[in-house]
Amino acid sequence: MSKIHASLKRANEFAERLGLRVPVLLAPMAGACPASLSIAVANAGGLGACGVLLMPPAGIEQWGRDFRAESTGLFQLNTWIPDPEPVRDAAHEAEINEFLSSWELEMGHEESVQSASATPPAPLVFSEQCDAMLEAAPVAISSIMGVYSEAMLAAMKSRGILWFATATTVTEAVIAANAGADVIVAQGMEAGGHRGSFKAADAEQSLVGLFSLLPAIVDVVDIPVVATGGIADARGAAAALLLGASAVQVGTGFLRAKESGISPSWADAIGQTLPEETVATRVFSGRLGRAIRTRYVDAATASQAPVPAPYPVQRGLTQAMRQAATRADNIDAIQAWAGQSAGMSKALPAADIVDDIWQGTQALLD
Repeated sequence: MSKIHASLKRANEFAERLGLRVPVLLAPMAGACPASLSIAVANAGGLGACGVLLMPPAGIEQWGRDFRAESTGLFQLNTWIPDPEPVRDAAHEAEINEFLSSWELEMGHEESVQSASATPPAPLVFSEQCDAMLEAAPVAISSIMGVYSEAMLAAMKSRGILWFATATTVTEAVIAANAGADVIVAQGMEAGGHRGSFKAADAEQSLVGLFSLLPAIVDVVDIPVVATGGIADARGAAAALLLGASAVQVGTGFLRAKESGISPSWADAIGQTLPEETVATRVFSGRLGRAIRTRYVDAATASQAPVPAPYPVQRGLTQAMRQAATRADNIDAIQAWAGQSAGMSKALPAADIVDDIWQGTQALLD
């Protein structure tokens, strides 16, 4: 059997193992994974997803009910492994607030200036979110920024829920595999949204591209590897399968679908963004994430701007600005996450995107 045929065989076997028709997974994007998007992906044969980071237990439960009301397909749930409590610096936070206030006044968002606060949102209880994910009974629960506790993993195993562990380096992949991961999700530096580094401070020093990271992980773990980051069409998917992936996970490539429900200006910007027009930055949340270079990103990363506060303090400081920009559909200050292949994204129904990726992949490889 040729290597090309072996790649398709491996991907089809992985999909069959999960109960999918196609090995195309929706990335679990916190704040950008409405049930409608997952329903469309799952009904097309792929795997739906939801990032529950910002959701209370009741919200997680409702999302699961909404999904199952319109799909008999499958989905994964995902959340971050919590960081240690950040060290607070009142003087530094005041400096950031002053910068944000001047920026907001320039943008005409007086309402967000008035509601800005140095106090981050009340944290959700991680253990309660984990319990809600277990109760929702997804086919898989994925991790990012670390690994789950032994107790959580035992609870998942007892319920037959697979553990998909996100890794941004070979070292992280080995740690997760040794801890009992069923699948490694290899996240290349091209990915939009937050970087999944186990140690927040190391994120800038471990920016590895997917097509270097993927085969290196495949070579050292004996479990399936899913490729994510910079995959938005059949060409990227086919290349990932040739490099040893068992499936592909797509995030930005689905954001222009009508079912995603993101701001029109964000969706339009995604379709016009060149790879070099995205940047990995901490200016929205304090955690490194890849976003479109907007006016706010340029201003907040300029040499005279204050360095971002740690997560989740920076997220709290910028929350009013981000919300005001979303209400105004103002791309200049929207938290416009996007991967480096954003410009390849298509404004199509999500089911058509699934079909285009998988049918095109088969045509390229078969």
